[in-house]
Amino acid sequence: MDTTSSTAAPTRTPGVIASFVRFVVFGGGVGLASSATLVLLCGHMPFAAANALVTVGSTLIATELHSRFTFGQDKPGKSDHVKAALTVLVCYLFTTAAMLVLHTIRPHAGVLVEQSVYLSASGLAGIGRFAFMRLVIFARKDGPQADERVLAREAVVTAA
Repeated sequence: MDTTSSTAAPTRTPGVIASFVRFVVFGGGVGLASSATLVLLCGHMPFAAANALVTVGSTLIATELHSRFTFGQDKPGKSDHVKAALTVLVCYLFTTAAMLVLHTIRPHAGVLVEQSVYLSASGLAGIGRFAFMRLVIFARKDGPQADERVLAREAVVTAA
């Protein structure tokens, strides 16, 4: 009979739908806060510097939120932050490429077409970012790994 008790309840990874809703809410919230911060900073420094500062800060904050609340993990490590930053870079490159292709195909596209292309590319990039973060960066590491398995005494005796 096992008389040990654990004071911490095991954390459960939220389901895909719950995680995606949280991803949108937290990511959108950080995005809106970033936009407002960018407007405030642009009055005091060049746009490129303000944008870089806001991008780094918002990526750090969003990664913390996604780790803890979206994917039900602990505090993210440095490698998690680096991987998340790389997903932001990939999303940036994807949306930029979409806009460059649009302007190559339709040099005089209207604002409505531009916004449709940008928002569609941004949405696709966000779905890809969510999948990568869920499956790679914040994948549950609860189960025993092959190199971490410990043989019980009975298994050693049986094997002998």
